[in-house]
Amino acid sequence: MIKVIIGGICGHMGKTVLELVRTDPETECIAGVDLKQEDCGVLLYQSFAKVQEKADVVIDFSSAANLENLLAYAKRTGAAVVLAATGYTPEQIQTIRHSADEIAIFRTANLSVGINLLQKLVREAAAFLGESFDIEIIERHHNLKKDAPSGTAYMLAQSANQAFGGEKRYCYGREGMVGARERAEIGIHAVRGGTIVGEHEVMFAGDDEIITLAHSARSKRVFAAGAVTAAKFICGKPAGQYDMQDVLANK
Repeated sequence: MIKVIIGGICGHMGKTVLELVRTDPETECIAGVDLKQEDCGVLLYQSFAKVQEKADVVIDFSSAANLENLLAYAKRTGAAVVLAATGYTPEQIQTIRHSADEIAIFRTANLSVGINLLQKLVREAAAFLGESFDIEIIERHHNLKKDAPSGTAYMLAQSANQAFGGEKRYCYGREGMVGARERAEIGIHAVRGGTIVGEHEVMFAGDDEIITLAHSARSKRVFAAGAVTAAKFICGKPAGQYDMQDVLANK
C-alpha cells in the first residue's frame, strides 16, 4: 500500500482526494494537514512541521504558503511530493527546482490526465500541420475565475509553439480594425460565465478545413483523480521533477 498524506485535507479538493484514496486498493491515507480542525476520519495536523508519520507520498492541495514546511518534511522523511496548490511565486518555483535535486517532486499546470493528453496531441498536430494552418485557442471557465487566460491555455499555446521554435507570438482577443491575421500569431481567447468548470479548445484552421482538439472538465474531481494517479506514479521514483507528460510516456 502507498502511504499518503493529504495537505489541505479539509478543503473541497482535499476531501475529494481522500475519498479517491480510500477507494483505491493501492493507496491509504495515514494523515492529513490543514489549519481547519474538522473530523475527516484520519489523524490531523495543522502543520507539516508537526507530522510524525512517514508517508510515501504527500498530495498537497493546501496553499503556496505551506511550501517551505512541506518540502522540509519531504526532505526529512524521503517522501515524494505532488504539488497541486497554486499561486507559487517565481522564488518558490526556483526553490522547487532546487529541492528536486534531493526529492521526487510532481508539478504540472493541470492535473487532468485528459488535458495533458490534449497537450501532447496539440504539439504533434502543430508539428505536422506547420504554417499552413492558423492556431486559435478558446478557453471557458466559471464567472468567479480571476485570471485570464487560464494557465492551461498558456500551456497549450506553448505546446503548439514548440513546433515553431517558440517564435509565434500570442494574440489575446481581437478588437477594432486589427487588419488581416498574421501567420506569426497564436490566438488565445477567454470566456467567463456560469459554473463552467473548465473547457479548452484548440482550433487548427486551414484552407477549406478545420481540425479541432478539445477537452471539457465536468467536475473538479478530474483534478483529484489526476493527483492520485500522479502519487502512484511518483512513489519510489528517484529525486527529480516530474509532470503528467512523464505519466503519459510511462503508459
